[in-house]
Amino acid sequence: MITFPHAKINIGLQVTERRPDGYHNLDTVFYPIPINDALEVIVAEGADYDCRLHISGIDIEGDTDNNLVVRAYRLLAADYTLPSVDIYLHKHIPTGAGLGGGSADAGFMLRLLNDMFELGITTEQLEEYATRLGADCPFFITGTPVYATGIGNEFHPIDLNLEGWYLVVVKPDVFVSTKEAYSMVRPEKPETTLDKKIGMPIAEWKESISNDFEKGIFALHPELADIKEKLYTLGAKYAAMSGSGSALFGLFDAPVEKIEQHFPNCFCEQQRLPDSHRGASK
Repeated sequence: MITFPHAKINIGLQVTERRPDGYHNLDTVFYPIPINDALEVIVAEGADYDCRLHISGIDIEGDTDNNLVVRAYRLLAADYTLPSVDIYLHKHIPTGAGLGGGSADAGFMLRLLNDMFELGITTEQLEEYATRLGADCPFFITGTPVYATGIGNEFHPIDLNLEGWYLVVVKPDVFVSTKEAYSMVRPEKPETTLDKKIGMPIAEWKESISNDFEKGIFALHPELADIKEKLYTLGAKYAAMSGSGSALFGLFDAPVEKIEQHFPNCFCEQQRLPDSHRGASK
């Protein structure tokens, strides 16, 4: 069985306070976008292993045993009888980009195993399993836009549909440490939360919706600020960094011709956004 995990963008991100446990509370909106990995699971008859991961596409550093799709398999295998499997993961979503690629793979792996082996796990139960893999993993169980609070793990339904808008995502060869990003942010509770601002016309988002990580990260990596400015120069109605970066995105009301030529040596992809209620999987 094969599935296509989709990425997400953060529309706005406000770091509201540092928690006693050392984490930070956030105020953000997760929105699904049609930039996808490919994930396939095949039963490995007679194998002497529980699961084996095969990765293609973008290189992923680290031990495959620590990959979130392997952890997702073993999480369910602890509670359900699962056969040995081979997992084929083709990475297209840029890593270290703030696009949630690893979390998407984990969430979709839980969904795929549930469907493939008819485990009968409810959506709510899948979200509980996903929470054990990462704060934003549960978002990818349903993949509909949400207003997120807490550490990015408390989801609230939101009425937001960007169907028909053209999304451009640009990811340069820049690594941003999440720990470093948080160290440069001064937590502050906003006067108006994002769930109130998101209903404004998109053309007004530029003056009202921001990402708290941008100031510090742009100072360290001015090329990211340049990309954001170029997106506006090309006609974006709204542009921002996603999460703690280093991907930036722009929302356009018409397609941009030869967009890749404007961002050489970068991952650059343009997509017309589908109905958010139908999901972002291709």
